[in-house]
Amino acid sequence: MKKMLPWLITILLSITLIVLAIFLLSNKLVGDNEKDTASGNGSALSKMSADEIVKMTSEITGIKTNIADPGYIAQMAFAFQLSDKKAKEDFDKIKEIKIKPIIIKTLVDTKPELLNDSKGREQFIAKLQNLINKSLTSGRLIQIEMTDVMIVEI
Repeated sequence: MKKMLPWLITILLSITLIVLAIFLLSNKLVGDNEKDTASGNGSALSKMSADEIVKMTSEITGIKTNIADPGYIAQMAFAFQLSDKKAKEDFDKIKEIKIKPIIIKTLVDTKPELLNDSKGREQFIAKLQNLINKSLTSGRLIQIEMTDVMIVEI
């Protein structure tokens, strides 16, 4: 029994340290997620005044293109809210040469059924937001709203 006692103490100490490490790391990860949620898009948008929203928003209108089904044409307009004024200025500079082509390429790969309901539109907007954020030179895109949508069967 005397020979096993150091082994038992070592095993119990190891298990205790592992449990403690897991506990501390899980609290840190959960705490970070709660901070991200609290400082995420929803709270940032709700704290802004109408004038601030207008200053940080850029629009692209008059997008007309075919979509994945060749029997349909989409006509759309979008409002893009950016994180700060510099991001909006940079966005306005590249919106015709970089952002509009991204939107058109994404629409060409989109089936008309996806754009017929709100869930599908949310998926489309999320995909678009990821693609656009990758091409921004400064700041980030906070929110995209479809301000005009028309899907027409030819």
